[in-house]
Amino acid sequence: MIIALASIIGCGGNASKVLNKDKPLVFFNRQPSDPQSGAIDMASMDWNDKTYYVGFDAAGGGAVQGQLIQNYLQGANPNELDRNGDGVIGYVLCIGDVGHNDSKARTEGIRKALGTWDGSTDPGKVKNGQINVGGKTLTVVELEGKAMTGTDGSTWNANAATEAMGGWATKFGTAIDLVVSNNDGMAMGCLQASNYPAGVPIFGYDANADAIEAIGAGKLTGTVSQNVDAQATATLQVLRNLLDGLTGEDVVTSGITKADQYGNKISAAVDYIPATKALLAQNTGVDKSNWEQYKAGSRDAGIAKSNAEEKKVLLTIYNSADNFLSSSYLPALNYYAPLLGIKLTVVQGDGQNESSCLDKFTNLGNYDAFAINMVKTNSGRDYTDKLKY
Repeated sequence: MIIALASIIGCGGNASKVLNKDKPLVFFNRQPSDPQSGAIDMASMDWNDKTYYVGFDAAGGGAVQGQLIQNYLQGANPNELDRNGDGVIGYVLCIGDVGHNDSKARTEGIRKALGTWDGSTDPGKVKNGQINVGGKTLTVVELEGKAMTGTDGSTWNANAATEAMGGWATKFGTAIDLVVSNNDGMAMGCLQASNYPAGVPIFGYDANADAIEAIGAGKLTGTVSQNVDAQATATLQVLRNLLDGLTGEDVVTSGITKADQYGNKISAAVDYIPATKALLAQNTGVDKSNWEQYKAGSRDAGIAKSNAEEKKVLLTIYNSADNFLSSSYLPALNYYAPLLGIKLTVVQGDGQNESSCLDKFTNLGNYDAFAINMVKTNSGRDYTDKLKY
């Protein structure tokens, strides 16, 4: 799928004068890394001195989700939560992608919060834990954790979560006291199961618009906002800064943690990690106490229109069906890009084959900069190889 938000004819700026290998490049949302070890792919991050990553604090986000769950359980009635009265809190876990650093961090945060962490984020590699529920200590058991992979091979798949939840409800019955998901899309998928056990608390992650509405309606118990507006703006602002000739610390602070020449500054907290060239937005927990603050429609008032020279950016999104990227990230990009003087051309993949994005990563000489969201986290070189020419 290609969403053309700008013509590639008559490109402004320096696209025709600068070699592709010397142009700004920002990886976003999927950090170049080894899918097994999680080690950052610094070869891709050091492609040139204008390469950066923009995402969010994955480890911190996992901890925020874990704390959100703990807070809920500490205030719950143990006699109501433990549906079959066996003294055990049984939960099921929707895993997004076992090879994705964000998924790993969320699974770790969940298991640590529930005491089932046994040093691994893989399905089934857990131990029994303990948790305080309304002043009473109960045993915790992960009944099953499963990677939600669609029939087409796509990960973080909501339909797979619906099917899995249906099976779990039949298999485990009243032993299920809690449902936890690595993202909102899969959590909402669970709620679509016709036999979802009514009243069982369920936690997601992303603070998507439908999830926020579900919290307000009492269907979803909690989620985590990774501050998508901060991420989308930072992705564009780093490119803007590089295209404007900024260097050093100014690249990752101007318009982000300090006002730029136009007075723009991201309102949410964003940290820079020099060792991995990563800008990371901070996370916040969302539940019935504060969900109204996260309703759709609000944008960062700290970003105002500038008179910067228009530049053209080619941007890839790994999966056109990804709930978070399509319903939250892309709309934010489309909102902030014109304010920062950036024209986007967006190409979207199928979430399964890297070629679905790479085959559209073309006509590179027509663009001033690039923003890449890969299908696989170890595909950074596939993109930088195309930028050699």
